[in-house]
Amino acid sequence: MTTYQTKAGTECGTEVGPGDPRYEALRRGFNQRFIASPDYVSVVGSTDEAVAALNKYLASHRPDESLDRRITVRSGGHCYENFVCGDDVGVIVDLGQMDRAYLDQEMGAYCVEAGANNWHVATHLYAPFGVALPGGSCYSVGAGGHVSGGGYGLLSRQHGLTVDYLYAVEVVVVRDGQHAEVVVARRDSPDERLRDLWWAHTGGGGGNFGVVTRYWFKGLPKPPGEVLLHAVAWPWDKLRGEPDRFKSLVRNYGLFFEYENTRQLPESLRGDFTDMFTLLKLTHHSNGKIGLITQLDATRPDSVARLNAFLGWITKDLGVDPTPLDRRMGEHAPMGGLHVPTRLPWLTATQTLNGSGDNQCGKYKSAYMTRGFTETQLTAIYGALTRDDGYKNPQALLQVDSYGGAINLPDSQDTAVYQRSSVLKLQYQTYWSWKRDSNKDGVADHHDAEIDPSIAAPHLRWIREFYRDVYKDTGGVPVLAPAEASAEGKPAPVTDGCYINYPDTDLDDPEWNTSGQPSHRLYYGDDNYRRLQEAKEYWDPRNVFRHAQSIQPFTR
Repeated sequence: MTTYQTKAGTECGTEVGPGDPRYEALRRGFNQRFIASPDYVSVVGSTDEAVAALNKYLASHRPDESLDRRITVRSGGHCYENFVCGDDVGVIVDLGQMDRAYLDQEMGAYCVEAGANNWHVATHLYAPFGVALPGGSCYSVGAGGHVSGGGYGLLSRQHGLTVDYLYAVEVVVVRDGQHAEVVVARRDSPDERLRDLWWAHTGGGGGNFGVVTRYWFKGLPKPPGEVLLHAVAWPWDKLRGEPDRFKSLVRNYGLFFEYENTRQLPESLRGDFTDMFTLLKLTHHSNGKIGLITQLDATRPDSVARLNAFLGWITKDLGVDPTPLDRRMGEHAPMGGLHVPTRLPWLTATQTLNGSGDNQCGKYKSAYMTRGFTETQLTAIYGALTRDDGYKNPQALLQVDSYGGAINLPDSQDTAVYQRSSVLKLQYQTYWSWKRDSNKDGVADHHDAEIDPSIAAPHLRWIREFYRDVYKDTGGVPVLAPAEASAEGKPAPVTDGCYINYPDTDLDDPEWNTSGQPSHRLYYGDDNYRRLQEAKEYWDPRNVFRHAQSIQPFTR
């Protein structure tokens, strides 16, 4: 097993503490709900500096001392919960300066450092090498967490998940509980423990086993030279009060991906649509419109015909003409010019879709679906988006992404990503800003939210009740389907758990989850979670790297 240690005297990077003008920016990420008060932030620019920063933290605690003030790691800063910026955080290791993406000749693989964001990875792999990592469309998400959680994006239906190409990972671990060491774990490492550590980073989530500093990928796909990009919207004033219209669109959308490549679709829709990725934006009625964004491979001569056939089929019962998508919907900015299918170079289209939204507060939930929506779910979705109960938020929505295709080719145990039979992936979202000077200091900022729960409360209540109502038949959460048919003859759930990169601590709250399935089962399934625990037990037995939903070693 190849490892090495760096002595504690090595430079620990740049430390930013209270009183430094950079501290306010570096103690938070994109989600303004969570702002930590660490003793300092270590801004590191190399693996050696990451080792030294971790050794310094460990040296400040006796081996038998509780690590109450956690050390956490940030690559891009997009954590949806307080896993990085919690109240109990003592040190944040910021990897943002480790942002290279290049061909590693010695490894024979493409190397992506953990702090590189999606846009940087796209430009630095595509321009010189013509390849792409099939990752997310949000430009500023960092590779460190995105990849380790099993990242996906608009190329994934055609080419699979990011982790399907992962060859090796460099991790700073603490096997003895007190000293940091660097480990490179490969898919083909002769040591089984190293192969287990590699596997744990193919969807096991970030912040569990150590500080990820570099990834290597082999066999990366070539994206199409050009794609069709299309964005349309339908006015809520034609849908509100017309539930059958709304339900028909959402129902047909789900059924298309359930029926894909079967005789349940008309002949014109039975071809290969795996190059097509779609995002259905089911916004709160106060937004004024719901939207649909679609990308296809434009190098195929039938791309326009296939797009039109798809749109025609999902809107066949809608009876509402499409309009431009001319307003923000979640993380995506207005795209009014794309109501006519537009041919763009792949990299240009990727730049067009790259969005993170404003730096606001946010709450998120997720679900995998193995089939289309049930009627009960459609009723709950329509109700949450249209009811007139005083809640008005144009940036509250359910985004339904197409899934399946090449993603579903591996088995559930091949990677730590358990969900390999889903056809849709859902992200529930709500965003808000402080907008209130509750402490009367003349400005709106996070201090107002600290003393005024009413700022966040209506948004949290809306998304929690929305989610609970959609899955009321399965205990308020999208449970994993059982391996065998129910003895009572009940229909199998159409859901398949949740996505660790959209973490949701409500999954462990008995008020919101009465299913009997804890978060770790919803994220990983039982067998995969046990294997993740085995890796945790060996590589981080002291549980140095942890958060509210982290992998737990057996001894804890």
